[in-house]
Amino acid sequence: MQSHVSSERHTMTFIEKQQAFRVLIKEGIIKANLIPAFAAGFLAVMYYGHSFFSSLPLLLIMLLGVGLLIGGVAALNNYYDRDIDSVMKSKQQRPSIDGTYSGKDILWIGFSMVVIGEILLYSINMTAGTLGLLAGFGYVVLYSIYSKRHYVVNTVVGALPGAAPPLIGWAVIDPNLHTLAFAMFFVMFIWQPPHFYALAINRKDEYSTANIPMLPSVKGEKRTVRSIVMWISLLVITPFFMTDLGIWFVVLITLLNLSWLILSLNMFKPITDYKRYAKTVFVFSLNYILIFYVMIIVAGLLI
Repeated sequence: MQSHVSSERHTMTFIEKQQAFRVLIKEGIIKANLIPAFAAGFLAVMYYGHSFFSSLPLLLIMLLGVGLLIGGVAALNNYYDRDIDSVMKSKQQRPSIDGTYSGKDILWIGFSMVVIGEILLYSINMTAGTLGLLAGFGYVVLYSIYSKRHYVVNTVVGALPGAAPPLIGWAVIDPNLHTLAFAMFFVMFIWQPPHFYALAINRKDEYSTANIPMLPSVKGEKRTVRSIVMWISLLVITPFFMTDLGIWFVVLITLLNLSWLILSLNMFKPITDYKRYAKTVFVFSLNYILIFYVMIIVAGLLI
């Protein structure tokens, strides 16, 4: 069996290895997190009246550092989750499961990326590096190792380190962290539970098979929907902590929040198909976070 796996590894093309590596470090998640990190850094540059082109090298170093940190943490998460991923249908194509990478390879990749990413963030300033270190520790240890397999609140625990990118982005320009930085952090923190609960509804059976106590698997769909509505309701107050960006920003983000809230209430109609409901909420969540940070960039330009 081992020789067969080794042979498969040996005959993989460069493109296949490259694709497997991108899956291992969760390239999609890296890209998704670089948007809020850049948006926050860009807003800080504009807010304090700095030159964007003079600040660009720092922002690029920050983006590289954050990208490496997230990729390394994702690889370590894949290493630790090999046992549960092996019984989850949606995880079967991960290179940590199909034999593309050995456990030793994954650990080497993960720790190397984390260390280099942290060196880059600490080279900018102490705040950026420390925030990155706390986020990495929070995701790998507090979420992946400690809470994911034992507590229903695991999604909320994982949302804390998952909301760090805008803080790191802002810290590059202002290590003291303005209220706006924390407002973006809270938006990203509050956004994650409904986003992942919606995804978990569609993967309820998989999580049950793997004995992962996700909310839909333990408490059921109705309870999960109530949590989704509750978390999205909290978003409604967040624009009022960002009045420095202008009344237009507060109004538009409030309308965006209310739109998602109404959608999460299923347009005030009974839910007859929970999977369809979950897909609708999930797709809107993807559009929500993209629109929010694009508007942050626009607000920076208008400042």
